[in-house]
Amino acid sequence: MDYDADKVDDAVLALMYLTLHDGLGGTRAWKGFDWDALARLHEKGLIANPRGKAKSVILTDAGLRACKALFKQQFGVTV
Repeated sequence: MDYDADKVDDAVLALMYLTLHDGLGGTRAWKGFDWDALARLHEKGLIANPRGKAKSVILTDAGLRACKALFKQQFGVTV
């Protein structure tokens, strides 16, 4: 199936906003998304390496900013 991987990555990152945790700033998000998308987000420097036993992944500073902005853009909600 052909699809725009960047759009999928944006959607995954936006949805990660819903699962942010670890304090008020939220630096971790559940990683229950497609492994290929998580790998691409890691390659883009938006999340830490998703491999491992942890059920969540650490967002970089850039990833956290993008996560919030994409959630607002795609779902029209101010965060």
